[in-house]
Amino acid sequence: MPDTMKRRIDPGFVLAFLIIAFSSCSAFYLPGLAPVSFCEVSGADDCKTDIQLFVNRLDSVESVLPYEYDVFDFCQDEKETRPSENLGQVLFGERIETSPYKFSFKKDIKCQKTCTKTYLKDKPEDKDKLDFLKRGMQLNYQHHWIIDNMPVTWCYDVEDNQKYCNPGFPIGCLVTLDGRVKDACVINSEFNKKNTFYVFNHVDIKITYHSGENEGWKGARLVAATLEPKSIAQADEKNPVCDGPPMEVPGEFESDLKITYTYSVTFEKNNNIKWASRWDYILVSMPHTNIQWFSIMNSLVIVLFLSGMVAMIMLRTLHKDIARYNQVDQEDAQEESGWKQVHGDVFRPPRKGMLLSVFLGQGTQIFIMTFITLFLACLGFLSPANRGALMTCAVVLWVLLGTPAGYVSARLYKTFGGEKWKTNVLLTALLCPGIVFADFFLMNLILWVEGSSAAIPFGTLVAILALWFGISVPLTFMGAYFGFKKPAIEQPVRTNQIPRQIPEQSFFTKPIPGIVMGGILPFGCIFIQLFFILNSIWSHQMYYMFGFLFLVFIILLITCSEATILLCYFHLCAEDYHWWWRSFLTSGFTAVYLFVYAVHYFFSKLQIVGAASTILYFGYTMIMVLIFFLFTGTIGFFACFWFVNKIYSVVKVD
Repeated sequence: MPDTMKRRIDPGFVLAFLIIAFSSCSAFYLPGLAPVSFCEVSGADDCKTDIQLFVNRLDSVESVLPYEYDVFDFCQDEKETRPSENLGQVLFGERIETSPYKFSFKKDIKCQKTCTKTYLKDKPEDKDKLDFLKRGMQLNYQHHWIIDNMPVTWCYDVEDNQKYCNPGFPIGCLVTLDGRVKDACVINSEFNKKNTFYVFNHVDIKITYHSGENEGWKGARLVAATLEPKSIAQADEKNPVCDGPPMEVPGEFESDLKITYTYSVTFEKNNNIKWASRWDYILVSMPHTNIQWFSIMNSLVIVLFLSGMVAMIMLRTLHKDIARYNQVDQEDAQEESGWKQVHGDVFRPPRKGMLLSVFLGQGTQIFIMTFITLFLACLGFLSPANRGALMTCAVVLWVLLGTPAGYVSARLYKTFGGEKWKTNVLLTALLCPGIVFADFFLMNLILWVEGSSAAIPFGTLVAILALWFGISVPLTFMGAYFGFKKPAIEQPVRTNQIPRQIPEQSFFTKPIPGIVMGGILPFGCIFIQLFFILNSIWSHQMYYMFGFLFLVFIILLITCSEATILLCYFHLCAEDYHWWWRSFLTSGFTAVYLFVYAVHYFFSKLQIVGAASTILYFGYTMIMVLIFFLFTGTIGFFACFWFVNKIYSVVKVD
């Protein structure tokens, strides 16, 4: 795996970052905040003694519904506080709060009791709490703890003597009625009783620090936080011990039950790990980087193949066509067949020009947003350390990019000869964002009914609407104003008054086969990268290889353009001049393959159970598909638009 480059933000390094980003194809880690120093004795303001452990929402690979820590019946902080969260964190359902696990720097703790939870069989509310805890263990819900803005990880050995560091650890595990050991129960041979849950009620936390005593700065900086979950039944809750039989929770609640939660903390010095590279041990443990390189090579082969085809057409076939068309007499030209014959119809405005211009305006907005977001992510500004930064950046950019959407939509609509400019502006500002918001709102209702932490609070929904109607819509109107003020895009040839009859087409030059074929090659460039993106969304794996992603973005841009130009040329040679919508749909059809892959991923890779989780998965997938459809369709359209304008501007037409 290529080493991830990690530095503090320094303007002098920006150019170097750019160069290395493209050469190493690896994301940088530029921490969003300065390092915090810790000391044994409280001294200056910049040196802390108390270490705060935060708890985040709990999630599962078997359910799309995350839950707040407080929803489960765990020990809670008496003076609970919540740090402020950005828009991206709220939209992703992160809910961070202080925990009851208290400790100070370099002060080891052994078997400290946090609290005891008692469940009485005669109390219905206790039964409900215990049932919810069991349900969490059955679905393998995971804790996510944070110390000094770093995830507390559970590191364990996997196949081939590799160590995997998971930024979460399970509530507990289950041995089923038929004796099948599920999930984390495999770690201990004592977890063997049928129809029994084993709750992880004890954690051994190890904090690694880098001392600054010989490096000119005071105190120490935390460079790793790991833990090992254990299940221990405490015989005497007032004098807890760190070993013993596991804490069993029977499948049938037939007698009163007590669960005592405890923890131990140890500190370890390691000056080999620098603070700036403290995420390395998590990122290096993640597999599949060699597959990323395979993905890039696979994509590059497709790009080279397409580039060769396009170059052959441009340099040989097209050059010969133009030379022949410009030399022959007009009478001979009438008997010629080929793309020149449709010069009087090629710029005839398309049907449903209003809808096409609206889609292209929105697609332009999404394209610019994606480019800037990935570029910033490549520089490390949106690294995993800056929680929610990626989503916040994307939403803010989308809101601020209303002007290019309005401008592109208005300019093209005017070129198509449209006159209903008010309808055009309103549809550009409201149609696609409205569809996304309606889908998002319905998904939010399901989350709210299920009591999930991912349900967006009402205030945040109002804030999103305010951003949309207060900033994005006026900016779209402003862009449309400038677009309509500009003259229509001048076409290189005149359009005939009477439409030319299109000859009978072969199977491959008919619209639908061409569109279906057009999406295959762009999808072939991205499907491996897509696997990692879906993993990060649905399997809660950390995604940090934005260098790879940016490279794939560029390859997708080239592939969509070339595939569309290629098919557009073949259709024009067959004297079919209806290229406007076809160019958009050819590359836009990649989104259909994206949906098919998402369905395949759902059934083959995920273990999601429950109707609510299934609806949420496909609801959010439809939002992704729509955005990707507009994004790829816009790339294909403008590539084809440039190509058609170029070839008809160099041929002589009487």
